[in-house]
Amino acid sequence: MIGFTEADILAWLNPLLWPFIRCLALLAGMPLFSQRNVPLPVRIGLALFFSIAAQPSLPPMPPLPLDSPPLLLMLVAQQLLIGLTMGFAVRLAFAALEFAGEVIGLQMGLNFAGFFDPATGGQGTATARFLGTMMAFLFVVTNGHLLLIQALAASFHSFPVGAEPFAFLRAVQPQVWGAEIFRMGLWVALPLVALLLFVNLMLGVIARVAPQLNIFAIGFPITVSVGLLGLMATLPLMQTPLAAVLDRMLGAFN
Repeated sequence: MIGFTEADILAWLNPLLWPFIRCLALLAGMPLFSQRNVPLPVRIGLALFFSIAAQPSLPPMPPLPLDSPPLLLMLVAQQLLIGLTMGFAVRLAFAALEFAGEVIGLQMGLNFAGFFDPATGGQGTATARFLGTMMAFLFVVTNGHLLLIQALAASFHSFPVGAEPFAFLRAVQPQVWGAEIFRMGLWVALPLVALLLFVNLMLGVIARVAPQLNIFAIGFPITVSVGLLGLMATLPLMQTPLAAVLDRMLGAFN
C-alpha cells in the first residue's frame, strides 16, 4: 500500500507554491493580463504552468513554516509584493507611452474628444489609447513577455524566499520609478510636439500675413493631419524606448 506522509506532501508542494504566488501576483499587476476580459482561471493556469516549467532554473525553496503562521504570512506577502512590483514596472512602461499620447493629442487638439475606456475603467483619449494598443502588440512581437518571464525566474536568485521579506524594497526602490513616466513619455512625444509647434507658428504667421483666411477653419485639419503623419513616422521607432525602459525596470530583478 502506497502512503504519503506530511513531509512528502510538503516536499512536493514547496517548490511550486512560492513561484505560483509570485507569478500570479505578476499577472494580476501587469497591463495585458490584469484587464477585465482575461478570466481569472486563465491567470491561475498560466501561473501554475510557469511554476512547473521553471522548476529546473529555480533555486531550492525553504520549507513551509506550518508551525509559524506569522512567518508564513510574511513569506506570502513577500511573493505578492515582488510579483506586483514587477507588474508595476511593466505598467509604468505602458503608462509612459500613454502619457506621450496624451501630450501629442493635446497638441493635435484631439484631447477634447475623450471617451470611456472599458479596458481600464477610466477616461481615455484617442491618441493615448492608440499608442497603448500599439505598445501591447509591440510588447508581444518583440518578445517582451519572454523577457518578463526570464526576469521573474531570475528574481528568485536575486530575491530568494527568506527570512527578510521586504529586503528587496531597499534594493529595487520602486518609489522612484514614477519619474520614468515623464522622462520616457516626453522623450517619445518631444519630436511630434516640436513638429506641431512649428506648424502652429506657421499658422500664426499665415494669420498675420493673410488675415482674410479663416485660420480657425483650416488650422485644425492641418494640425490633425500633420500629427497623424508624424505618428505614422514615429511608430517604427517605438521599439527603442520600450526596450530601454523594460531593460531598466526589469534589470533590478536580474
